[in-house]
Amino acid sequence: MNRPSLADALEDRRAVMRVFVDPDGSLKSMPTRLRKRLVVLDHVARSFAIGEQFDESEVNNRLRAFHPDVAMLRRYLVEQEFLERRDGRYWRAGGTTDV
Repeated sequence: MNRPSLADALEDRRAVMRVFVDPDGSLKSMPTRLRKRLVVLDHVARSFAIGEQFDESEVNNRLRAFHPDVAMLRRYLVEQEFLERRDGRYWRAGGTTDV
């Protein structure tokens, strides 16, 4: 199965955000369908400035505002190429900058 493009997934952004994200920006739950998950991960990735690097504790602290399972969020962000990781440092590698 091919990965849906982020652009295609974002066509449903408003509906996905309404179902999976609270008004304060925190996650109600993580979608199981990849297309919807990409929308949620894009929302989370936008909290990381492009061009900055973060150590794991900084990433965890930032992710905690979205969901208590920071390991799950971090893993999904890296797997879906919203964040990259090398030598214990993370940086934003994908996602939108303006929706």
